[in-house]
Amino acid sequence: MRFWVPILAMVLAGTALLGCADAKDVAGPESAQEKSDQQVRKMKIRVTIEGKAITATLVDNETSRDFVSLLPLTLTLKDYAATEKISDLPRRLSTKNAPSGCDSSVGDITYYSPWGNLAIFYNDFGYSNGLIKLGSLDGGIEKLGSIKGDFEAVFESIE
Repeated sequence: MRFWVPILAMVLAGTALLGCADAKDVAGPESAQEKSDQQVRKMKIRVTIEGKAITATLVDNETSRDFVSLLPLTLTLKDYAATEKISDLPRRLSTKNAPSGCDSSVGDITYYSPWGNLAIFYNDFGYSNGLIKLGSLDGGIEKLGSIKGDFEAVFESIE
């Protein structure tokens, strides 16, 4: 057993001496985690409700990118089930590569594909088939839940 320890040490030392360029070539130019981190882009939007701007961070998926392609957009939001504010969109969004559903949380901006509408949750609801998360409000959710009746919201991209 002691015979293998020096050999293992030499092999490891030899690998370390390959140099940075060669080591990168062996492992690839970036680790899988680094590539994954670079691919996860954060898209920021502004939602203006009753003159107050709230920022939101969208996830990078086909559906949220399709939503951003509609911006700027003024929607009339209405309460649904004392849980979410919903609005019809001008057209259906892409659901390419989307999960079959998601578990909504307070502040989530979602797309409900069976109805083709936008939903912003101000109370927890739970898992729903056909619900695709677009992103989350960065704050101001208490304002959203306190508004009674229908109201307009302006959605704009932030560069």
